[in-house]
Amino acid sequence: MGRLRIRSFTLLCFCFILLLPWLFFITAHFIVTRSFEFPENPRKAILQHDFNRLVEQVESGAGRWAEPAWQKQLQFQLQQAQIDVVIQSAADQIVYQSSPQVPSRLSSSVEHYALIEDGRLLGSFTFYLPKSYTVQAISALIGLLLAFFIIGFEMSRFLLKPLEKMGRAARQIAAGDWEVELPVSRIAEIAEVGDGFQVMVKGLQQSNRKQAELEEERRFVIAAVAHDLRTPLFALRGYLDGLEQGIAHSPEKIAKYVAVCKEKSAQLDLLVEDLFTYTKLEYVKTEPGSRPVDFRNVLCKSIDSLQPLVQKKEIALTTAAGEDSSSCIISGDAHLLERAINNLLDNAVRHTPYKGEIAVWCEQEGDKIQFTVRDTGPGFPADELQRVFEPLYRGETSRSRSTGGSGLGLTISQNIIRRHGGELAASNHPDGGALLCGWLPVQTTSGHQE
Repeated sequence: MGRLRIRSFTLLCFCFILLLPWLFFITAHFIVTRSFEFPENPRKAILQHDFNRLVEQVESGAGRWAEPAWQKQLQFQLQQAQIDVVIQSAADQIVYQSSPQVPSRLSSSVEHYALIEDGRLLGSFTFYLPKSYTVQAISALIGLLLAFFIIGFEMSRFLLKPLEKMGRAARQIAAGDWEVELPVSRIAEIAEVGDGFQVMVKGLQQSNRKQAELEEERRFVIAAVAHDLRTPLFALRGYLDGLEQGIAHSPEKIAKYVAVCKEKSAQLDLLVEDLFTYTKLEYVKTEPGSRPVDFRNVLCKSIDSLQPLVQKKEIALTTAAGEDSSSCIISGDAHLLERAINNLLDNAVRHTPYKGEIAVWCEQEGDKIQFTVRDTGPGFPADELQRVFEPLYRGETSRSRSTGGSGLGLTISQNIIRRHGGELAASNHPDGGALLCGWLPVQTTSGHQE
């Protein structure tokens, strides 16, 4: 369906308003006069002076009505005055007629005279004076009114009604009804507004669905974290009650109860810290710092913090990083980056079996710093690789606590890396084990090492 611009539609309406009255005028003129000719001055012949002179000439020449010379002279004067005349004898026979066809009464004003002398009727004559364009003007006015009516109807159909429907659709959407039917218009601007309105509706629908998904995810996170917090809290409370009630009699049993309480409190501390960090990264949109950071030092600090766990499981931890410290300088927040790497290494240590291996690699390639963390654990299930960075994902159907962790570590690490302009991805190494690969942009401006 072709579309008109509002300018074109307005121009067509203007031309229609001008054309229709003129067509009515022409049609009425043809019906009245049976001709398309228009005299320059239709009122010329009704000047009183010329008309009176013609009347006197016909009356005075009553005895010469039948003479060709007199008729010829009268014909010339009638043509000058644009008047027709019919002269009849006393017996109602036409003596002279200026025009082969007698003008109609619609197009002429009729003046009838009878010539009487000594009480005897000598004859009669009728003058046909031209009228003005009254009928044609009335027809043109009717055409103008009809043109306005048609234009008003078309404007209502093409402009007003589509806009009213869009207004109703907007109120429906505001009320939460997404199933709205947008109007179709042949006016290009209104159609474009309708298309934009449709895009807006789709965007609102997507936003609403995304908001619902986020709300569902938020509820799930709160419920899962509440469940995870309850387990160590119950254990901690039980052991404390046991100490309070004197169940532990021997120093060895007391030391065991205290050790378990410390373990559960540390677990609670980890859960609360992970939850706080996740909430801050997910819902508080703050930009990380922009100070220069040596990424190699971040790796070393993270590795040192996990050495007790590594030694406890007798894991062989190997690192490979550039020797030149300036080769791994990035711009960001050292504390957040250390938290991200700690989570990656902690995940690797927890899933690496006794006397397993962990390899950490870091090197600058172009304008990026590439890093990987690989372990010799069971790896990620192939069908769940896309869910590795989902909140509370643990890769275990039972979601047990056998390996520890809150299920937020990898999610937090990915958010931190993305906040610094990089990316983090998960896969399985061909030789077995999980492989976490990431990159960060190098610092573009010079700065001192933090």
